[in-house]
Amino acid sequence: MKKLISAIQFLTIIPAGKSDYFDPEGTAQFFPVAGLGIGILLAIVDSIAIRLWSTPVAAVVDVVFLAAVTGALHLDGLGDAADGLYGHQTRERALEIMKDSRVGMMGVVVVICGLAVKWGGISGLTEDRFLLLVIVPAYARGAMLFGFTFLEYGRPDGGTGSEFFKKKPDPSSYIWLVVPLVLSVFLGWKCIWFNLCFAGITAGILIYYRKKIGCITGDMLGAMVEVNEAMLFMLVSINF
Repeated sequence: MKKLISAIQFLTIIPAGKSDYFDPEGTAQFFPVAGLGIGILLAIVDSIAIRLWSTPVAAVVDVVFLAAVTGALHLDGLGDAADGLYGHQTRERALEIMKDSRVGMMGVVVVICGLAVKWGGISGLTEDRFLLLVIVPAYARGAMLFGFTFLEYGRPDGGTGSEFFKKKPDPSSYIWLVVPLVLSVFLGWKCIWFNLCFAGITAGILIYYRKKIGCITGDMLGAMVEVNEAMLFMLVSINF
């Protein structure tokens, strides 16, 4: 329970009681479960909003809720990562830019585009809307586990995510990702499409990071969450 509380406290602003416990490996295991909690709250908010307003307006409420419940943690990472990775920067320069608390024009543009894609995807959800609102945030936060596994941390002097890279995750670290995976089975045949999209998006981001600067940072992990969340909503709302 302490590990779950630690994950909730790290990823959200949800009051989860007082806890001085912090085990990076154990906490990271529960990122998909914390994401599932965010998703359940999102689905409840959406169920209320969609009874009060049209679907597009309800989608706005959903997007605002996601930003608020996470304290815009991942959006901040997305903006910083966009600034640092844009253009032909050296690794050192990219890391320096991402460390700067100021957000540049590229960061602003990418954040706006990311929110727009997320809004469009949620607006387009029809079948399995409630279930998708629950599991997409869980998958998006579970994606960070792959970042811990396949890339080295880019700031040896320390940073927001440094504690999570001291020990590589073993197969047991992925155990709680099975929960949203099992829930995705209830999507029917779309389960295959959904999971292929998740695998493709996550692999594509990691390959891009490796080729661009050969490492990952806390900001880039946050960007992984936002890109996965927005793209999964968008791709699963395609009308087949």
